[in-house]
Amino acid sequence: MKKIFLFLSALFLIQTSIAQTTHILCGKLIDTKSGKIETNKTIIIEKNKIIDVVDGFLVAKSKNITTIDLKNKVVMPGLIDFHVHIEQEFNPKTQLEKYVLNEADVAFNSVGFAKTTLLNGFTTVRDLGGTGVNISIRNAIDQGKIPGPRVFTAGKSLATTGGHADPTNGGNKLFIGDPGPKDGVVNSIDDAKKAVRQRYKNGADWIKITATGGVLSVAKSGDNPQFTIEEIKAICETAKDYGMFVAAHAHGDEGMKRAILGGVKTIEHGTYMSEETMDLMIKYDVFMVPTITAGKEVAEKATIKGFYPDIVVPKALAVGPQIQGTFGKAYKKGVKIAFGTDAGVFKHGNNGKEFGFMVAAGMPVMETIQSATITNAMLLKMENELGQIKKGFFADIIAVDEDPSKNIATMENVVFVMKDGVVYKQ
Repeated sequence: MKKIFLFLSALFLIQTSIAQTTHILCGKLIDTKSGKIETNKTIIIEKNKIIDVVDGFLVAKSKNITTIDLKNKVVMPGLIDFHVHIEQEFNPKTQLEKYVLNEADVAFNSVGFAKTTLLNGFTTVRDLGGTGVNISIRNAIDQGKIPGPRVFTAGKSLATTGGHADPTNGGNKLFIGDPGPKDGVVNSIDDAKKAVRQRYKNGADWIKITATGGVLSVAKSGDNPQFTIEEIKAICETAKDYGMFVAAHAHGDEGMKRAILGGVKTIEHGTYMSEETMDLMIKYDVFMVPTITAGKEVAEKATIKGFYPDIVVPKALAVGPQIQGTFGKAYKKGVKIAFGTDAGVFKHGNNGKEFGFMVAAGMPVMETIQSATITNAMLLKMENELGQIKKGFFADIIAVDEDPSKNIATMENVVFVMKDGVVYKQ
């Protein structure tokens, strides 16, 4: 009896394995490593991994193999957005919401934002700051409780008192208090070290600092430097000890220089970046994450009376229109580019617009796609698992209707999404 049981158990496991095999027939397939489009390929998937990519359209010889016909589509790896805020979507009530929404409210909102992001082809994201609920969202997605992209998160951003990510800016004096490292507010080298260690304790994957003022914070300056270089060095050195890179929000040039010299890995936005700072980025191998979509969005919304607090409007009108031009200059100069949008500042799901804005500023189509795949995978230390359709990689696969090199707008309309071997959109 025991032998029969073991035989049936083994047979069940074999059948389960067979049933999890998928063939995807690709008319056109983007090889992100070479930057070329290949034709007539079959991707063979077992469970959540790609086990092979072969020439021609493979005919399934077993009824237990699922075949997905994408012969009239353009197939590519799942996209990686390197700058999102999965917890929120900015609206005229955002300033009030931080005082009236509970963590549970934020979490429920995030579920929808995560699903929308995934269904629009972004199978992986780097979340750059929220209340800390973003860590729980990451965990829930990893555990299969909710659909969403693979999330790498900074948890709560680090700021100085009154700085861009000080959570009490704009509040009544009864609510302001004196937040410190636990709340992500840093005012000394010791604070800097403690704040990084607290993020590690909370479960963050990255560290994010607000090296300058920001557009949407309820504070006067959108570009002044807000950390000393000594504080930034302490943050970066401590982060390195804990195996984390540091991202720096920065609009103003002086804050960028301090961040680069202090040891950060990415500069977010980079609005007023000088040529001298571009040279520093090249020298220290720092990547620019342009977020052009967010710049255009805030400039547009600033013209709607009451959409932003009055103190935000002049910053949005000044900063927003500058980002695309600076990105174009930085790219031509040779600064390395990582694809990121700042989704959450605008509607989640519109991340694909960034491709068109990057192309319009002078970056070739295939390079924009590489920035959203192999470049970001490398920065996540996942270059052997994400960013390519290749044997041994995760089965994160998307498709669009047209060749992006002929119509970049097709990146805004992803028609097929597979993440981890599971089809979410077809």
